[in-house]
Amino acid sequence: MKLVILDRDGVINQDSDNFIKSPDEWIPIEGSLNAITRLNHAGYKVYVATNQSGLARRLFNIETLHAIHNKMMQAVKSMGGTIEAILFCPHGPLDDCDCRKPKPGLYLEIGKRSSDSLRGVPVIGDSFRDLEAALDVGARPILVRTGKGKKTIREQRELLQDIEIYQDLADAVDHLLSEASNEE
Repeated sequence: MKLVILDRDGVINQDSDNFIKSPDEWIPIEGSLNAITRLNHAGYKVYVATNQSGLARRLFNIETLHAIHNKMMQAVKSMGGTIEAILFCPHGPLDDCDCRKPKPGLYLEIGKRSSDSLRGVPVIGDSFRDLEAALDVGARPILVRTGKGKKTIREQRELLQDIEIYQDLADAVDHLLSEASNEE
C-alpha cells in the first residue's frame, strides 16, 4: 500500500489568516476531495498532518476541531474516498514541541502508525514548514500554489529549486497518478 501525507488548510480546504474556527468555515478547495478519492482508488492511504495552533490560542476547542475534521471526513466519504487518519499539533508557535511543523513529529507518528518508511513518500503542503518537515524525514516534498503556496514561492524561491510545484492538490495528484501508471 502506498502512502501520501497532506497538509489540511490551503491544500484540502480554503485557508484563512483568521484560522478555520468552525465547521461552517471549512470549505473544500475545488477538486481536492475528488483528488483524495482518486488517490484511494489508486491504492494510496491518505493521512493528514496539520498544525492547529488555534487550539493553543483558544480560538476554538477540541470538540470544534473534531467537528471540523468530521465534516472533512464525511465530505471525502461522500465522494467515495477515505482519510486514514488526521494528526494535528495543538501547540502554539512558541511552545517548542516536536509535533509542530517544521519539526517532523507528526510525520514520524504517521510512519509509526502505518508501519511504513517515509522515504520518498509524497508530502503535499502549501507552506515551507510542510516541506522542511518532509525533507527532515526523507519524504518527497510537493508544494501547491493554493493557500499560502504563492506566498511561499515569493518568499522562498531560492530554497525551492528542487521542489515540485503544482497548481493545487488535484494537479499534484494528476502528476502522481500519471507517474505511477508509467511505472507499471
